[in-house]
Amino acid sequence: MENRDLELGVMENMIPERVKLFLDRVEKEHNLNEQITPSIRRAPRTLRVLSSWSFSPRVVSIGPLHRDNKKVKAFERQKATYLTNLMNHITSSTPGVIMNSCMEKVYASMKKIKACYVLTKKYDDVEFAEMMVMDACFILGFIHQTFKLKSADMFHAEDVVCDLVLLENQIPFFFLEEIFKCTIAKLMPNTSLVVFMHPVLSILNLFNSDVDLNILKNISVDDTHHILSLLHECYKPQFSSKPQKNEIILKEFSSKPQKNEIILKEFSITKPHSAVDLDKAGVKFKPNRSPTWVLGMKMEFPCFLWSWCKCTLRMPIFYVTDFTEVTLRNLLAYEELRQTHDYITSYAFVINMLVNTQDDVAKLVDSEVLVNVMGSNEEVAKMINKICKELAVVNSLYRQQWKTLDEYYNSYWPKHIGWMRRTYFSSPWNIIALIVGSIIFALTIVQAIFTIGDEK
Repeated sequence: MENRDLELGVMENMIPERVKLFLDRVEKEHNLNEQITPSIRRAPRTLRVLSSWSFSPRVVSIGPLHRDNKKVKAFERQKATYLTNLMNHITSSTPGVIMNSCMEKVYASMKKIKACYVLTKKYDDVEFAEMMVMDACFILGFIHQTFKLKSADMFHAEDVVCDLVLLENQIPFFFLEEIFKCTIAKLMPNTSLVVFMHPVLSILNLFNSDVDLNILKNISVDDTHHILSLLHECYKPQFSSKPQKNEIILKEFSSKPQKNEIILKEFSITKPHSAVDLDKAGVKFKPNRSPTWVLGMKMEFPCFLWSWCKCTLRMPIFYVTDFTEVTLRNLLAYEELRQTHDYITSYAFVINMLVNTQDDVAKLVDSEVLVNVMGSNEEVAKMINKICKELAVVNSLYRQQWKTLDEYYNSYWPKHIGWMRRTYFSSPWNIIALIVGSIIFALTIVQAIFTIGDEK
């Protein structure tokens, strides 16, 4: 009995200590989560249901989320080859020394790396460390061998690059930089990781033909979560110290969007107008090569309201390739999950409203604001029409431009002048017919006047 009471007393004394240790651990984990919000996770279920293939790797898995995918298991041997080739190119250190440095980096940041993932499976530290080092070295070795040494088949390389942009197929960028310092930096000491990624970003880029190196040089690793995030950073506005007049609207969105902001679905403040409809109302489409924002969009009006000159909508040049839908869907999913600016979502809603049919695509292609290297215009129209399903845009960056365009479309002169232009000035023959008709009409009036005069 006495022993039992003694045991109970000991347990009672231990409880406060255990509770304190438990609370300390909870607080520590909470603080870690506050510092690192998971940035690598499964795409939202609603988006995955619409297009699961857009979020699953076809050639190579990166990180833990698709590690057990049997379809990409065969490529694990190729990873080892790229890692070995990378180590052999670094002559300043032995492979053993380099690998030891890489392992030290991953173990030093183990908790931080794991906190970047929403894991559905537990990994012991050894297995997780080997996976991280292998995948990081593969990415760096692949880019170095393919784009710097140009010793790989570009056709298959593009398939690998496409897998590197998937939201669920990422590796933390801060860790990739640590491995970069242990490896590539020894070969290219004057190159940063962000600039090193330039060839990959150029393949994945959705707008214009290339990623501006000056934009890359201004991107901070601290603001970058992974490769997909790096691509997203390329689409942020690049403001000067004194913004120009057309930059002021964008400046309003330079802070993080608030949670309680109203969600606008499909620009509910205005009625959508297709590219063909706008063209009939006298709207021209022209490329916008803005030095401050690759996604910049603005309206240009004629000098006089009664002028026959068309209103012009300047837009970013949208490149549609076989990889566009995958890249676009992953960028949209990234914006959906992160509390970040809806740059891509805002553009996606605009292009979705402009394109209803293949005729709209043809109009945008003729206007040089859309480049179609994917196939038929009908295929492009179908892709664009389904890209915004299950999405909502928060604080659209183009709402003012679209509201102005809607007001112009609904005004009196654009519609009637547009009708006259289509009816009488759409071709040289119509113009000739109008001139001949006008001359005949004038001669008829003159003849009638003289006839009336003769009768008097």
